[in-house]
Amino acid sequence: MNDIDDSVVPGSVYLVDVQEKTTVAHAENNSAIVLSPTPSNDINDPLNWSRGRKFLQIVCVMIYTSAIGIGTTVLYSILQPISDDTGIPLATLNAGTGYILGWGALINQPLALTFGKRPIYLISVIGNTALCLLTPYIKTEGQWIVSKIVQGYLCTPVESLCEVSIADVFFAHERGTYIGIYTLFLFGSNYFAPLIAGFIYDGQGWHWVMYWAAIINFGSLIVLFFFMEETNFVRNTSEATEAVHFSTKPGTEKDDKVSTTSSPVSSGELIGIPKPYLQRLALFGERYASTKLLFTMTYRPIILLRFPVIFWAGFQYGTCLVWYNVLNATCSLILSEQPYNFRASFVGLTYLGPLIGMFIGTFYSGWVGDRFAVRYARRTGGIREPEHRLWLMVVSLLLCPASLILWGVGASKGISWVGLVFGMGIISCSTGIGSSLSISYALDSYKDMSGEVMMAVILVRNTLSFAIGYGITPWLHMGYQNTFISAGFVGLAITMTFLIVIKWGKSWRIASRKRYWGYVADGTLGH
Repeated sequence: MNDIDDSVVPGSVYLVDVQEKTTVAHAENNSAIVLSPTPSNDINDPLNWSRGRKFLQIVCVMIYTSAIGIGTTVLYSILQPISDDTGIPLATLNAGTGYILGWGALINQPLALTFGKRPIYLISVIGNTALCLLTPYIKTEGQWIVSKIVQGYLCTPVESLCEVSIADVFFAHERGTYIGIYTLFLFGSNYFAPLIAGFIYDGQGWHWVMYWAAIINFGSLIVLFFFMEETNFVRNTSEATEAVHFSTKPGTEKDDKVSTTSSPVSSGELIGIPKPYLQRLALFGERYASTKLLFTMTYRPIILLRFPVIFWAGFQYGTCLVWYNVLNATCSLILSEQPYNFRASFVGLTYLGPLIGMFIGTFYSGWVGDRFAVRYARRTGGIREPEHRLWLMVVSLLLCPASLILWGVGASKGISWVGLVFGMGIISCSTGIGSSLSISYALDSYKDMSGEVMMAVILVRNTLSFAIGYGITPWLHMGYQNTFISAGFVGLAITMTFLIVIKWGKSWRIASRKRYWGYVADGTLGH
């Protein structure tokens, strides 16, 4: 492992070589993209994989995300029928969907970073399959809560490990696109599941909703076993190699005049022997961290919450999830009552609106975001700051409050269902933008500790989600109109905090650099 100069600012990366006309990855305007992090000369380094092999890996991650998403959210559009059949109160069903999900990362994530991500993914799908099969036999509140605690623990990787797998194989200038795709599948599967659940319920009853979810998960397990590879790789370089040095005090004019250290992309032939196919299928075949580091990673994410950048990313991401949860908790209630009287299948069809909205939001924050970051870096002498992407959140200042008010006030006034579905789509679009940009910001800022950073982000996010699970029902006692008008203004206020982060984010990263690089030096490189 190379020694890291603690004057390097985490996240500030030399991304665009504005002098060279030809390097590895070409950009526009006679400039070229500098690959960050620098790949090693090892032929088995995931950064050196062929484009097709990387594509297969991202497909496997998306299959996993979809399977877990369907298994955990397929009940959203049929909560009322489940409550009628089992006698479990609707408030318990709503709260139960948020138990433990995320906090299990304190155990699962260190295990994945130490023994391999592949086996953790497979165990997660196996567990989700089993829980989907057992759900139809639940008859009491206690059984429901216990099942959701176990399911939440087993399914935690879908929220904290997938982002790290993406960062393992893609470079800084392209990560946003794939984080956007991941966000699309994460939330998109959650919208697609209720859509199909309504038709299954109408034709076969709610028990078969869960049986089909189990079948989908089992099919995914087979695909993942044969095609998902291990992406853990211990490397001796990091994004620090291409990072920006801090040589002046933050807040001064000279702060913009920085020096950079740019390591060349690995040149020459790759060394080593490619792993044969059967070896790629091995489970727990290699160890990537010491036992000491394993235990350290179980508590250090909580310490990382002292970093304002990480806490803000988790809080912003969590707020997006809150509006998503509020939408799911009220969709079936609103559309199954007067004046709409939708059947479960029709309620499911309305989730086409959120699916379309999520696609637009994640395309904007992902693909467009990557190109925006490169263009912005070209204007700043080739330096990419993580805060550059956050300017894309400007549109959420309008979308977030407008969509919540349209949904709540529209429901209270009984407007056409078309207006409500349009509001659902805008809520989803805003959720996709905020979620994808928050994840990308956290990873861009502290990529070398991506596993632990995502654990910290998810802890904040899911704590908010857990709290809103209890708060949704009492909040709705205010009535749809008052509830969602207040939600709209709360959403606007929280979204506006991105302006504070743009102003002070770099100063926060500078202040944390010594502690951060100390953590990295403990042995987290490559994860």
